[in-house]
Amino acid sequence: MFRSLRRALCAAVAALLLPLAAGAQTARAADDDVRAADAGAGYWHTSGRRILDAAGQPVRVAGINWFGFETSNHVVHGLWSRDYKSMIDQMKSLGYNTLRLPFSDDILKSGTLPDSISFDGGKNADLQGLTSLQVLDRIVAYAGQDGLKVILDRHRPDAAGQSALWYTSAVPESTWIANLKALAGRYRGNPTVVGIDLHNEPHDPACWGCGDTTRDWRLAAERAGNAVLSVNPDLLVFVEGVQSFNGVSGWWGGNLMGVAQYPVRLDVPGRLVYSAHDYATSVAQQSWFSDPSFPANMPGIWDKYWGYIFQQNIAPVWLGEFGTTLQSTTDQKWLAALVSYLRSTSAYGSDSFHWTFWSWNPNSGDTGGILKDDWTTVDTVKDGYLASIKAPGFPPGTGSGDPGDPGDPGGGTAACSAAYTVSSDWGGGFNADVKVTNTGTTAIGSWKVTWTWPGSQKVTSMWNASYTQTGATVTATNAAHNGTIQPGGSAGFGFGGAPGGAGVPSVSCTAA
Repeated sequence: MFRSLRRALCAAVAALLLPLAAGAQTARAADDDVRAADAGAGYWHTSGRRILDAAGQPVRVAGINWFGFETSNHVVHGLWSRDYKSMIDQMKSLGYNTLRLPFSDDILKSGTLPDSISFDGGKNADLQGLTSLQVLDRIVAYAGQDGLKVILDRHRPDAAGQSALWYTSAVPESTWIANLKALAGRYRGNPTVVGIDLHNEPHDPACWGCGDTTRDWRLAAERAGNAVLSVNPDLLVFVEGVQSFNGVSGWWGGNLMGVAQYPVRLDVPGRLVYSAHDYATSVAQQSWFSDPSFPANMPGIWDKYWGYIFQQNIAPVWLGEFGTTLQSTTDQKWLAALVSYLRSTSAYGSDSFHWTFWSWNPNSGDTGGILKDDWTTVDTVKDGYLASIKAPGFPPGTGSGDPGDPGDPGGGTAACSAAYTVSSDWGGGFNADVKVTNTGTTAIGSWKVTWTWPGSQKVTSMWNASYTQTGATVTATNAAHNGTIQPGGSAGFGFGGAPGGAGVPSVSCTAA
């Protein structure tokens, strides 16, 4: 969104469808969504225009933006009024399955503390004395317990305001990348955090494909995205558009026309999601709103800027922000047309655009929010527009939500990741291999890997590691000969289990 018009924040106190595919494909998409009612476990990856969970089931991001970490409060807004857990519970009850959490690099400065949290009457009691990063940990942990996924959004270099480019004189590119890597490492092994939106709303003079490394957002996104994946290769990397391409201008971050000629190239396949933003007249006037054919002209506009990426099966497309006060008839028609364009879940299942609405907060000056000004009452009219594109929630996560405060990023860290592969499955039993990789910056002397099966599976034998199993949860610990792993190095173990059909569970790795 145009930040000169965005968010009069009280910070200190504060029906138009895509062309139909074959009917059989539509029915199949809806069937997929029914089968995937419990989809979403573990980390996610992409296949064509779809996002798939760890077991290969398609998922749909249908979420909400909750801002504040990017402001001078250094924490999500509204905690001066309510407990954070009640907020997340309410989001879940309304059918949102994902949280986009904007932040600025300020929260990664050592000792940054949140402002404007109320502890009256026992509210937010477990947040007392925590840094902003530690509060973020608690929010991630509770969201995961509630079955919500989290996308972290690097919104601003600092709390002072939005920047056109991904860096400023005060926050150079090196700091931006170091902080992204620090967050990727902080939540490694916790698949509640499924991805990172690298930078919010690049705009002029940012370019796409121009080749100038000081302005080419596509090249910067490749540098940052690959840096994130070098630390946590399981994350999705969300890349927004720019404002202008080949003389055609649009919303900040909303122009992805350059992808056709200059796609983003990441080192890890299946991790890229393109993201657009789109707004109504309550944010700014655009030429298409006054076109005599409005709103019938809007699908063509969206096709041109970002919809073609989905239609041509290039990659998933996530509408990371869209919102409106809904005060004008034009805005009401715009939102109805956009919701139709994003494809209803009942008709298309997860073969649809992904989205997070702007915003949960009522104190976004030019859009308002799903909540009204009392931070409790739901704007049922606005929320009702989104009903057809909401999607099933996800299984509660099991990842640790309090990894500890790493202080300033860039220090040596002991960390690991684990990749679980089923090598054979004959129904009555199966064999699997687990590869443990040192993803930190210092040698590790020991490691343990944990996973939870969805069924009654039991380990029958294990080699190159020892194990304990409690219920469906298995913890495997290194053998004497393979506990030490140098940075970038790997070790492995294997095991047999029964019965078969367990699939690939989400795994976490702890290093020491």
